[in-house]
Amino acid sequence: MPPAVSVEPIDDGLLRTRGADVDIAFRMRGSGPAVVLLHGTSANHAVWEPVGDALAGRATVVALDQRGHGRSDKPATGYTGPDFADDVVTVLDALGLERAVVAGHSLGGRNAWLAAARHPDRVSGVVVVDYTPYVEASVLDELAVRVAGGFRAFADQAEIEAYLRDRYPRILPGAVERRARWGYRQQDDGTWAPYADPEAMRQLIEGFRTPWDAEFRAVRSPMTHLRGAGSTILSEAAWSAAMADRPADRWVVVDEADHYIPEEFPDLIVAELDRVLGN
Repeated sequence: MPPAVSVEPIDDGLLRTRGADVDIAFRMRGSGPAVVLLHGTSANHAVWEPVGDALAGRATVVALDQRGHGRSDKPATGYTGPDFADDVVTVLDALGLERAVVAGHSLGGRNAWLAAARHPDRVSGVVVVDYTPYVEASVLDELAVRVAGGFRAFADQAEIEAYLRDRYPRILPGAVERRARWGYRQQDDGTWAPYADPEAMRQLIEGFRTPWDAEFRAVRSPMTHLRGAGSTILSEAAWSAAMADRPADRWVVVDEADHYIPEEFPDLIVAELDRVLGN
């Protein structure tokens, strides 16, 4: 049998699995039914901080640095959808949690429905934010270019924050600060670079070209979907195609949001998670 996976503290209040094939860093807070939060491409656990703070009084909130990001392992390969989905179960097992609601934004949304499809006994509900199986290839091409452009050296945190405000114009000021603080590390020469691994980002974006639509249709647990009306990732056509697959799900369009709903309207995400939790 494989050795049991344990949990150890690392820095700044984060925890990390120990003994998994790929070890995952995460922040855990609160008590009650478990909620796992999965960020999008090149982000980290901290994008969910306001959501976690709001839910901690009534849920056990576990926000992951997904593989290739943050303080988690960055293997040379292993960035397909099932790889990410199975990491959710690795963390649940390490914490002794039987079941969880899994919510994810973009990359995390894809991984949330895959976790539910692959491990139906471990996922009690799914919230997918601004992603479906039908995102167009041209959108993924543009995403690859945009993400690759973020891999450069920054002089200091102020320069990072200026870059982030330009790249994510609608996210709240606190969200900019969190991305800057948790998403970058100081290098030996004093400059700052992203924690996210560029080769991992290339591979996972390529992995988006596999739609995992059969798994999307196969999810048995309740699913809620949110789309920003101004999203440049999730078109109306890709949204409509997914609705046709799962007409009984809950479908919510956020009129004033673009792709980054968790960092623009965290209270709305909290309300939707409370709805899934039955609060």
